[in-house]
Amino acid sequence: MMSEFNNKIVVVTGAAGALGQAVVNHFAAAGAQVAQLDVLEIDNGHYAATCDLLDPKSCEQAVDAIVEKFGVIHVLANIAGGFTMGQAVHETTEDTWDFMMGLNARSVLNMARAVVPVMLKGGTGKVINIGAGAGQAGVAQMGAYSAAKSVVIRLTEAMAGELKAQGINVNCVLPSIIDTERNRQDMPDADFSLWVRPEAMARVVGFLASEAAAPIHGAALPVNGLS
Repeated sequence: MMSEFNNKIVVVTGAAGALGQAVVNHFAAAGAQVAQLDVLEIDNGHYAATCDLLDPKSCEQAVDAIVEKFGVIHVLANIAGGFTMGQAVHETTEDTWDFMMGLNARSVLNMARAVVPVMLKGGTGKVINIGAGAGQAGVAQMGAYSAAKSVVIRLTEAMAGELKAQGINVNCVLPSIIDTERNRQDMPDADFSLWVRPEAMARVVGFLASEAAAPIHGAALPVNGLS
């Protein structure tokens, strides 16, 4: 069965996580060649490389290796991210602030600096970032996380404005709670049926990477499931 992703090169960060693997599986099933990046090693038959997303040089080297192997990059799915809560703003530690900003926002910046020049040379590309509903407004005991995800939304909007005339779409999705094993452990009394399955979120990412989303630039798309 032919797919518009046949022979497309798709880079997925945070590929070792639950959502990352769902995104990898979605694109691979649609015919893409997937390049997985994560600080953890991945061995699942698809191209994978370890990469410290907080280190610009590590991102640059990982992207250079992908380009050397595949020649181009058509899609960048910035799936890597992290969540923590429990501290009021006035109690937020430097470690918490740096961790949230680094994993959620700096990772997007570092990958943009490494990948966008490759896309500009090719004259086309799709970038999909993972924001969060909490990035739209501050939430008590989630100040650092909310701020970091707000940065992701603002970076998405800025990149879209800078790149849309050059054939590159940049958008982000804003999930509420994703139905992962970790979230089930952390919130055992919740109604899991209300949450968004990783596979469903992956389909939304796939849509934003498709030609059907070509007119969409700078969108922050809520994906709330039934919550």
